Amino acid sequence: MSEAGLVLVGLAIATGIVGIVVPVLPGAVLAWTAILVWALVDGSATAWAVLAVATVAIGGAQVVKLLVPGRRLRDAGVPRQSIVAGVLLAAVGFFVIPVVGFFIGFPLGVYLEERRRLGRHASAWQSTREALRAMGLSIVIELSATLIASAAWLAAVLV
Repeated sequence: MSEAGLVLVGLAIATGIVGIVVPVLPGAVLAWTAILVWALVDGSATAWAVLAVATVAIGGAQVVKLLVPGRRLRDAGVPRQSIVAGVLLAAVGFFVIPVVGFFIGFPLGVYLEERRRLGRHASAWQSTREALRAMGLSIVIELSATLIASAAWLAAVLV
């Protein structure tokens, strides 16, 4: 692959990493796709090994980021309906206030549903904090896996 191609792949990976934290871009999927394109063009055994590492890391993270935070929420007593309310308001917030609306809408949706369900501010706020921790944990899991995949790609390119 040419140097310009490597730079484009690197930029796509970096954009994917940013997309994990700022939910405007597909994030980990973009980074994985960039590594896939690189592996297809390069065709070496090393490129395919890097793609395998990226697939296991990012694919595994997609499963783990759903299971681990979800379990924490269940253990904290936050019902599924509150999470759904948070996700719905996050989607609305994403379009009403681009970029930051997601981060405002999710906790607001959880809080409003928990306030309706529990009736007390303190209880609703406790559930909202747990939902925010779970969301943060989910981001950390996906970010870690994508950084592992991108480090494998960078190591292969530099060697």
